[in-house]
Amino acid sequence: MILIGIGANLRSRHGAPLETCEAALCALSEAGIAVARRSQWYESAPEPVSAQPWYVNGVAELDTRFEPSALLAALHRIEARFGRKDVARQHKNAARTLDLDLLCYHDRLAAPPSRPVLPHPRMHRRAFVLLPLAELAPAWRHPGSGAAIVDLIADLPPESTARPIG
Repeated sequence: MILIGIGANLRSRHGAPLETCEAALCALSEAGIAVARRSQWYESAPEPVSAQPWYVNGVAELDTRFEPSALLAALHRIEARFGRKDVARQHKNAARTLDLDLLCYHDRLAAPPSRPVLPHPRMHRRAFVLLPLAELAPAWRHPGSGAAIVDLIADLPPESTARPIG
């Protein structure tokens, strides 16, 4: 499975964060990246907790021939088209118009200094990733640790929460 996280907490030219996330799915298709399936949308508080607006998040399974580095570059180009500035990447946990994270690329493992790092180095600590991912793939296991998604969710800290929208 090739999985990405989709998130936003600022308005873009496409509208509110939910509309932005929906438009991002279309932008993926336009870039030649097929969305095979996606989770429902979730809302989550910013991590770490701050005065930022809450996020809209989801996970999508992709079907693409792009290798990981080319896929990540395509995701960054889409983010830029949606108004994400490179300067925002320099500020960890900054508010953003769109965030597209490559979560995993099949079972590939790549540690720093490789780019991209696979699987995403913080995905196993984020309810806004694990809950939508469990919806798509309830039997999924972390490629690095082998941990089952239900165990990763059970190990989340209490302040890491996400709830379905709708």
